[in-house]
Amino acid sequence: MPKNYQALIEDKIFFGGASDVEDMVKNENVEVIVDLRGEATECAFPAGNVEWIKVPLGDNAEGPQDQLFQQAIDHVVEAYKSGKKVGFHCGGGKGRTGAVAIGTLITLGKSQTIEEAEKIAQSIRPVVNVRAPQREALEKIFNR
Repeated sequence: MPKNYQALIEDKIFFGGASDVEDMVKNENVEVIVDLRGEATECAFPAGNVEWIKVPLGDNAEGPQDQLFQQAIDHVVEAYKSGKKVGFHCGGGKGRTGAVAIGTLITLGKSQTIEEAEKIAQSIRPVVNVRAPQREALEKIFNR
C-alpha cells in the first residue's frame, strides 16, 4: 500500500493529511502528532501512546495567523529536538501543512528563505500548496 505521507526529515519528522495519521503512528512509531485543523475535536488516530497537540489553524482564514503558525512550528521543532518522532497534518496536507513544513525547514536551518524551503517541501510532497494568508504569516515570522 503506497504511503500518502512523507518524511520532511528522514525517519524523524513526517507530514501529510488527517487520513495519514494512523499510518504515521503504525509505520513510523510517531510519538507526537501536531494537528493543524481548527475543526478537529480529537486526534485523527487516537492512540494511548501518542501525544496529540492541536494548533487551531483555519484553512480559510482571512488574515495571517502568524502566532498560531509559530506555535505549530515550535511544537514540531521541540518534539524533534527532544528526540521524539513527530508528525504534523491538516485536513488534506496541502496548505496549512505546507506552511508548517516551510517554517520547520527554515527553523532547523535546512533552508534560508521561504521560497527555497517551499521548493524543498514541494519536492518531498508535491501537493503542498500554500495560500496567500499562509504565505503572509510565514513572511511575518521569517522576514523580520
